[in-house]
Amino acid sequence: MNTLNDQPGLEVRRCAFFFDVDGTLAEIQPRPELVSIPPRSLVALEHLQLSEIPMAVISGRPLSQLDELLSPLRLPAAGVHGAERRSADGELRNLTLDSALFETIGQALATACAQHPGLLLENKTIAFALHYRLAPELEDIARVLAEDFVKRYGDVLTLQPGKCVYELKPRGASKGEVIRTFMQEAPFKGRTPVFIGDDVTDEAGFKVVNELGGMTIKVGAGPTEAKQRLDSVDAVGAWLESLLSALSEQPENPTEPD
Repeated sequence: MNTLNDQPGLEVRRCAFFFDVDGTLAEIQPRPELVSIPPRSLVALEHLQLSEIPMAVISGRPLSQLDELLSPLRLPAAGVHGAERRSADGELRNLTLDSALFETIGQALATACAQHPGLLLENKTIAFALHYRLAPELEDIARVLAEDFVKRYGDVLTLQPGKCVYELKPRGASKGEVIRTFMQEAPFKGRTPVFIGDDVTDEAGFKVVNELGGMTIKVGAGPTEAKQRLDSVDAVGAWLESLLSALSEQPENPTEPD
């Protein structure tokens, strides 16, 4: 696998960028609410947006949390691994679960998690996450619990493992498929997709972007479908700033993509 330092410069104005958040734009923290995006990365994203470079965030977080983290920016986004999506024109297109069934599942999960202090249940309004970062010894318990609920509600839920988390998300939610959908719409259509992420949850996105002939970047160590790698969240910030430098050296009005 190559590092980005080994690669020729991107034609930034011909690209569409997709970013994971936790572990990519922001350091992972013990609790989701403690996460923040470094100012240097926010400033770089703002300049890319002002330069009309198509961008979207693709995350396991709900859209409401993504907007808070990226404020004052408001970008096209996919939350809860694609179960929520806001297109570039601002339209919301969400997968949904029956509200009564969702409440039933949530109550049963809360009861089960209460038996294991240190296991944090996060209700994402259309999905659930079982976090064990504060109690890594509970990993097996979290996995078995998540697998049990997916078996019980397999017609509506699917399991998504992540870093110190097991998520129960609506069937049909996929970072890969939501990137594919964005790439069929303006202003992303016809451009070269670039997706950067850090977790097993991002592998579906890497696979689709590879199929589309784009650039895939893994942050940190570990096996991956991505073709290139950056070492850390700090390295992501520096790479974003390098995109701005590349922009200043490239024509402002290249031939429009088809």
